[in-house]
Amino acid sequence: MSKATSTRLQILGVVLALLGAVLFSTKAVLVKIAYRDYEIAAISLLMLRMLFALPIYLGIAVYSTRKKGAYKMTRSDYLKVTFLGIIGYYLASLFDFMGLQYITASLERLILFIYPTLVVLIGVLFFKEKIKQSQIIALLLSYVGIVIVFMGNVDITDQHNLWIGSTLMFFCALTYAIYFVGSGQLLPKMGTWMFTSYALSISCTAVIVHYLIHHGGVGDLDYPLGVYVIAFLMATMATVFPTLLTSEGIRLIGASNSAIIASVGPVSTITLAYIFLGERLTPTQILGGILVLGGVVYLSISRKK
Repeated sequence: MSKATSTRLQILGVVLALLGAVLFSTKAVLVKIAYRDYEIAAISLLMLRMLFALPIYLGIAVYSTRKKGAYKMTRSDYLKVTFLGIIGYYLASLFDFMGLQYITASLERLILFIYPTLVVLIGVLFFKEKIKQSQIIALLLSYVGIVIVFMGNVDITDQHNLWIGSTLMFFCALTYAIYFVGSGQLLPKMGTWMFTSYALSISCTAVIVHYLIHHGGVGDLDYPLGVYVIAFLMATMATVFPTLLTSEGIRLIGASNSAIIASVGPVSTITLAYIFLGERLTPTQILGGILVLGGVVYLSISRKK
């Protein structure tokens, strides 16, 4: 591979990871709109999201398996993908949806985005990866920016059951970080479409089974049309598209760098929360957003060099 081609792929990886993070950030806002406008439990809303997403992932799985030159999965691969599917978008999503019943979308993003640090630390402790200077600087810029973004916006004294929600969000961050690192190990050999479709099909199935056990069957799905519209948007715009984009970003630039780039998520969330939920957006938060983006840009330039 030529140097020019390698550089283009690195830049593409950054762009895809960035787009994936922005699309993921729409999920928290959609969940809060559903909780605000309709009476629906966390597991029911999560189940509807995964129910809409599952057929799409199954279709992608069939396509990726049957195409010419497709990777032949081993028993070990199946076990790893099953583990990552359960711990990633099943447990992480479950913790997230439950946490959002107690805290705001803005605070959810603030706690969740400790996961880039967790990703880097897991890579160092378990996979002997080295922390690069560019990653440290990008992390510092991003975290300083995130703190500034939320200064004056998150009133922790006005959070119902703050500790419950915060604890749930921490476990969401931890399980998602484990998924992120594990996917970085499998994506290079399995490819984006095969890995993502298999892992997310397992996640969707786990959520649906959880719902069926919790409700002792299908339960009452007589929700207003608006609930189904929100669930469909979460399934496509906030699940299928960003998971594919993020997975390809991880494949091209690695789990640690993709996680750092995903730090733009809180900035995107608070902007969307300002537009759709009426949460505040101040000049201080805009400054913080610029710092977060600065961290991403710095990491991108470093990789290009």
